[in-house]
Amino acid sequence: MNLDSVKFNENGLVPVIIQDAASGEVLTLAWANREALELSLKHKQTYLFSRSRRELWKKGETSGNTQDLIEMRLDCDGDAVLYRVRPHGPACHTGARSCFFQPLSESAAPSFAEVVQTVWDTIQSRMKEKPQGSYVARLHEEGIDRILKKIGEEAGEVIIAAKNADSGELAWEATDLFFHLLLTLAERGLSPDTLAEVLHERHQPK
Repeated sequence: MNLDSVKFNENGLVPVIIQDAASGEVLTLAWANREALELSLKHKQTYLFSRSRRELWKKGETSGNTQDLIEMRLDCDGDAVLYRVRPHGPACHTGARSCFFQPLSESAAPSFAEVVQTVWDTIQSRMKEKPQGSYVARLHEEGIDRILKKIGEEAGEVIIAAKNADSGELAWEATDLFFHLLLTLAERGLSPDTLAEVLHERHQPK
């Protein structure tokens, strides 16, 4: 990215939209000066400029909720920057995942990526905390062989539903299969981000 193309305002700042690279969810709207952009590109972390404190700051330096910078983009007019990040913890100082949690209009259905992220976070929490009565915690305790058996069972159900041309049943069974696939990934230390990276690499122009 050529920073000479960035159109900073009269205060030497440019608005920055911070987006979860995996889910596409918008996390924060902030500001950066040229130094913040340079540091972000150099260290692959989110650096910004605080207008209230009038100083440079690194996201997560006090809270621990850092963000790995995956990509930086400039908009068509050159007067706004997009940080695509992998967040480690909430983006908002309130503890919310995103700063945009206050609806002003009727809430739309969440995107597929947002739902996957919520389910993934829940799986991680259940595996760690092991609450009584949790289905995830029980399968985690029973081990990978039990989870893989569920994968086989659910895959069979998907095949039957597809053969029966029952859209409702297919959606239900495919969801069950996908859930247990997420659980398998968690057991083996992978994540949906890993799959996204592999898919991205596969579909790059040769």
